[in-house]
Amino acid sequence: MGSAFNLGKVFGIQFRLHYTWFIIFILITTSLSWQLFPGGYPGWPWLLYWVIGVVTSLLFFASVLAHELAHSLVGRAYGIPIKSITLFIFGGIALMTKEATRPGAEFRMAVAGPACSLVIGGLFALVYLFTRSTIVPIAAMAYWLAYINVALAIFNLIPGFPLDGGRVFRSILWRVSGDYRRSTRIVTWVGQGVGYLFILGGILIMFILHDWLGGLWLAFIGWFLENAASASYRQVQWREGLHRFTAAQVMTSDCPVVPPSATVTQLVQEHAFTPGYRCFLVAEEGRLMGILTLHNIKTVSQPDWGVTQAKEIMTPVDRLKVAYPDQDALSILEQMDESNMNQMPVVSEGRVIGLITRDNLIRFLRFRSQTGV
Repeated sequence: MGSAFNLGKVFGIQFRLHYTWFIIFILITTSLSWQLFPGGYPGWPWLLYWVIGVVTSLLFFASVLAHELAHSLVGRAYGIPIKSITLFIFGGIALMTKEATRPGAEFRMAVAGPACSLVIGGLFALVYLFTRSTIVPIAAMAYWLAYINVALAIFNLIPGFPLDGGRVFRSILWRVSGDYRRSTRIVTWVGQGVGYLFILGGILIMFILHDWLGGLWLAFIGWFLENAASASYRQVQWREGLHRFTAAQVMTSDCPVVPPSATVTQLVQEHAFTPGYRCFLVAEEGRLMGILTLHNIKTVSQPDWGVTQAKEIMTPVDRLKVAYPDQDALSILEQMDESNMNQMPVVSEGRVIGLITRDNLIRFLRFRSQTGV
C-alpha cells in the first residue's frame, strides 16, 4: 500500500501507517471527545474528555494491530511470509507474499483475527466491571473498547471477501469441493453482494433518516468492500494464471548485458534512455556478476560518471535471488514480493539467459486475459 511510512517492527513484521490513518484517528477522537463521552458522562473537565478520547483511540488502533498480528503470527507458523502490517482508514491489513496452500491453514489464519478481537473485547469488559464504580473515566473507555472490539469481530466474520469471514467461508468450501478457484469466486460474489447492501443501506439512511454523514460513511464502506472483493478475485486469477508457466516462458531474453568495466557515462549514453530498460545485467564471458538498476546509477554524482564502473555500484550476484528456466512463474512472483524486488535474472548452468521483471509478468497476464490463450 503506497503513501505509508514505517514505524518499526513488531514480532519481526514491519509496522506501517498509511496517511489515511490520521483521518480516521482524528474522526474517532473527535467523536469520542466531543459527543460520546460528554453525552454519556456530563460534568467532566473539558480536558479530561480529550485525554480519554485520545487514549481510547490509540488503544482501539492497538487492538486493530493485535487483530492483524494474530493473522500474521498464525500465517507465519504455516509458512506464509508476512511482509508488513499497515493501518489505514478502514482499519488494518496484513500484506502476505503468498496465499495459504491448504484450507486448514487458511481457516486457522482467518479465524485468529476475530478470535483475538473477542478476547480483547472480553478483557476490556472485565476492566469495565472492576472500575465502573470507582474510576469512571477508565470504565467509560473500557466499555467503548469492549463494544467496538466485539463489533469488529462480528463485522469481520461476514462471509464474503475481503473480510476474514470470507476467508473462513472459502476454506470450508475449498475443503468440501477441493476447488480453490470456484470457492474464491463464490465468496467474491458474497463480498460484492455485501458491498452493494452497504451502499443501499447508506443511501436509505441518507434519504429516509436524513443522517447524511452516517449514510455516506456506510455507502463508502460498501464501495470499498465491493472494490476490494473484485480486486481480491483478480489477484487470485492472475496468480493461478502464472502457476502453469515457467521462467523460460515469461522471461525476456533481449535484456542488455554490460561488462563490469563499463562506466556510468557509457551506460547512460548507450543504454539508459532506451525505452523499457530499467536494469542491466553485469556479466563477463556470459557469467553473471551482478545486476545494475537506474537507482544504482542515481547514487553516483554526475561528475563521477566517467570514472565509476558498473562493478563498483552493481548489486553483486551473491546478494541476488536468481530464477531457473523450469521454475514456476508464480513462485518467482512470490519471491519478488517477499524480497521487494522488481526484476530477477534467469540463470542456466551459471550463465544468464534472460530476465524476468514485474512489468513482464503483468504484461504477460494481461495478454493472456485479453486473448483467452
